[in-house]
Amino acid sequence: MANLSSIIRKFNRFELKYYLSLDKAKHFRDDIANYLQTDSYGDSSGNYAVTSLYYDSPQHDFYWEKLEGIRFRRKLRIRYYESTELLDDNSKVFLEIKQRLDKVSQKRRLVLALKDAVKLAGFQKQVANLSAEDKLLSQEIQTMSWQYNLQATTIVSYFRQAFVGSDYDIGLRLTFDTNLRYRTNDLNLKSKSLGKYLFPAEMVVMEVKANERVPYWLTELVAKHNIRLIRVSKYCQSLELAKLVPQIQSFQTL
Repeated sequence: MANLSSIIRKFNRFELKYYLSLDKAKHFRDDIANYLQTDSYGDSSGNYAVTSLYYDSPQHDFYWEKLEGIRFRRKLRIRYYESTELLDDNSKVFLEIKQRLDKVSQKRRLVLALKDAVKLAGFQKQVANLSAEDKLLSQEIQTMSWQYNLQATTIVSYFRQAFVGSDYDIGLRLTFDTNLRYRTNDLNLKSKSLGKYLFPAEMVVMEVKANERVPYWLTELVAKHNIRLIRVSKYCQSLELAKLVPQIQSFQTL
């Protein structure tokens, strides 16, 4: 991954998710080659690995807000992009608020040392030497932690291959997530525990993110390949599979 300080820290996008087999994903990826380019933050093929530690209240308020379709909802996570360097307390990670307002997803994040991110998320510490904008976000995170009595709840990890739009499709981003796994014990990001499968190993979750609209050529390709639109949260899916909440099945095909 590129230097974290150079990565955009605010996003405001529409998101669509699809569920497809590895074989169908391969054919779809071949068809987008003429429209999209690989994400420069990954390797030469746009690949990288993601691990996220999610926080929630003891009553899993963030899960229920998602399931009940609350118009404005948030969740908090620490996100780490795997690299060749061993993760330690001083490694840089993202501490993120991901929120949804109606159909628009928004993401705001801080770049912090892992030890500081864990302390801030757990209402143990306010981080010093932040910019004015980052300080406001850190205060919001601390307020969330206090209000909900946040605690580490689940870790979700996966491999991602990412593609981005050209100058004609600025802001467009398409990703393929594979080998999706979760664990609700051993909630230390430095651990190398694999966890259990979040979805069957042969399946892919494809995400399309766009600033304003999904281009016509992409909607045509989705229809051509008969790919299923889904409503799913990786976080909610992990809690249901771990039986930490009733198995109401937040994963729905549309």
